[in-house]
Amino acid sequence: MADFIREGRLFRVVGFHPSHRQLFLTSEPLAVDRTTSQVEVYIGHVRLMFLKPLYRDGLHIRRASAEEFAVLRERHGLEPGDAEYTWMLEPNGDSFVIGSNPSWREAEYKLMADREELYDTSKPWPPDYPVESGTVG
Repeated sequence: MADFIREGRLFRVVGFHPSHRQLFLTSEPLAVDRTTSQVEVYIGHVRLMFLKPLYRDGLHIRRASAEEFAVLRERHGLEPGDAEYTWMLEPNGDSFVIGSNPSWREAEYKLMADREELYDTSKPWPPDYPVESGTVG
C-alpha cells in the first residue's frame, strides 16, 4: 500500500514508548463521525517526530515528497538517507515522523470483545474476528 488514508475520523496520539521508540495513534468509533471500527497506527524505530495530540480530520500517511523533505532537512539538519524514512501524517505536511514503515490495523469495535487494543502483544494475532491490516510504503 502506498498511502494510508482515513479521512473524517478523529485520531489521537495514545502512546510513545521511548525505550522502544514506538509511536501509537488510534481512532476509536464515534457517533459524531459515524464510525464503527477501531483503527490503530504503529510506527517503530522513531528517531524524530513533530506531532499534534489530535488529528480531527483524519490521517493521510505518506512518504515525504522531495520538496517536503528538502524543507525538513534544512529545518532539522536531517541526513539525505532520512528521506526514505520520513512520513507525513497530513495532506498539508504539518506533522511528520522519521521511523520505520508505518503499519495499521482496523476492526469493527463490537467484534473486539475483551480486546482494548489491536496492537496488544499479550493477545494472539491474528484474532478470531475479521481485521484488516497493512503497511505503508
